Amino acid sequence: MQQGRSRLRMLILSGMFAAITAVLAQIEIPLPLVPISGQTLAVGLTATILGSRFGMVAMLCYIALGAVGLPVFAEAKSGVHVLLGPTGGYIFGFIIAAYITGYILERTKFNLTMALVANIVGMVITLAIGATQLKFVLGLSWPEAMAGGVYPFIVVGLIKAFLASWIGIKVRNRLIQANLLENKIQKAAV
Repeated sequence: MQQGRSRLRMLILSGMFAAITAVLAQIEIPLPLVPISGQTLAVGLTATILGSRFGMVAMLCYIALGAVGLPVFAEAKSGVHVLLGPTGGYIFGFIIAAYITGYILERTKFNLTMALVANIVGMVITLAIGATQLKFVLGLSWPEAMAGGVYPFIVVGLIKAFLASWIGIKVRNRLIQANLLENKIQKAAV
């Protein structure tokens, strides 16, 4: 019975973080090929707080909501055409980034240093998958894809990785203290 409640609580939190991702996606700075948005900050927060499995579940929910037509992607866009378009690789990258970020934290420690390392790895994954799809969909060369889809996001990505780590660890600890999140997700004690 307790395990079922815990799982339900985590699924509810996953849904909440899918919604948070949708909200943060609407905060953006337009650039020529790919805008800078709050989506990647949300991915880092989600993985840092929920861990690998439920962080990935949250991103799958987010993508499913957008795929069926809810305006949850950047610029209030939605639909499968967004996922298959030039910026869709970044969105697909959120799934793997959330899982790997959470996995690194689960195998090490949920502290600021490891969260920053894990979030930087997640940022690199998102940028790599995003730039790859950008290259092929727009028929760009690798240098063009890197110039338009990676380089402009490195500094902002590092800032977002730090914010996701710092806020994520604080929120995670508060949720554990409030008995809204179980500490057993964490494999190594802080």
